[in-house]
Amino acid sequence: MAGLSDQVFRNICRNFGAALAVSEMNTADTELWSSRKSQPRLNFTGENGLRILQIAGSDPTQLAVAAKAAEQLGADIVDINMGCPAKKVCKKLSGSALLKDEALVTRILEAVTVATSLPVTLKIRTGWDVENRNGVRIAQIAEQAGIQALAVHGRTRACMFTGDAEYATIRAIKSAVTIPVFANGDICSANKAKEVLEQTGADGVMIGRGALGQPWIFNEINHYLNDCSTSEQYLTTPPSRLFRRDIITSHLEALYRLYGEERGVRVGRKHLTWYCKYLDDAKQFRDTVVRVKSAKDQLQLTTSFFNQNEFRKDAHIGAHPPGNSVQCLTDHQKNVTLHPPKRVLRKSRTIRSKAATGC
Repeated sequence: MAGLSDQVFRNICRNFGAALAVSEMNTADTELWSSRKSQPRLNFTGENGLRILQIAGSDPTQLAVAAKAAEQLGADIVDINMGCPAKKVCKKLSGSALLKDEALVTRILEAVTVATSLPVTLKIRTGWDVENRNGVRIAQIAEQAGIQALAVHGRTRACMFTGDAEYATIRAIKSAVTIPVFANGDICSANKAKEVLEQTGADGVMIGRGALGQPWIFNEINHYLNDCSTSEQYLTTPPSRLFRRDIITSHLEALYRLYGEERGVRVGRKHLTWYCKYLDDAKQFRDTVVRVKSAKDQLQLTTSFFNQNEFRKDAHIGAHPPGNSVQCLTDHQKNVTLHPPKRVLRKSRTIRSKAATGC
């Protein structure tokens, strides 16, 4: 998830039970790796799990060089992205555009697996469009080339993120190969994760957009899959308001440390928008907090919003006195500087195994 699954978010997901957490997508052109945008994506300092560097491109030699460079940077696994449907990626014949050219896919995978001693994994979609679901053939090519694990999103490139994910193709892929297969697409709850595992027979599930705004989903899924005796009761108890406050504020503080204040605040806006998706009373807060430019104001607004119900020791999301959020923000806005709102990008990606998970 470019712009979202940075090291800060990956570590949060791991702390909540994610087994694997993949880096943001990086260009295979290593000449661009020294840019201000690429540097944080390539820095594994402070990574608290397996270091997985994802690369994307269409030139086999370039991808092979990038895989070797990833090894030198300290990566433990190289992940190749052939699943991104974004136009700016596909117009360069990268991402899911590669699914159109099985011969090129073969050359890329063979070049990368030969170039590095690290395990190489692959992310794909079910095909190019609904008339060309060649995911099974791509998976067989991948296994023959030495790919160690495969993540499959249950939509074609043409589908983008519209409609519902379909899992029949993922099941067919799992039946056609012996390497681990992770199912992905529309998995936003523990119930859904179990349902997808049962439908596909996959070895695990990969969580993408479903982890945005609720990174504790990994803990919920692990608990639900592994402790059936209390799972139903567990799922009916959402994280408390103050629990979420602590997670979100620590998330923001870590972003400021990683990016500095200006960029950290911008990235923080994206995550705050996703966190607000799961807060019943957050519209006024969201509309205000995305307009501030300082870390101090962003943190103060966030803390004030959650502290409005602090007198209720175990206040849960959705249990809030009428009008409190508006009054809290109205009072606090006297001390912050507001700016015109900008469009908040909503792009995603994450990864998870049957008993553990990742970004």
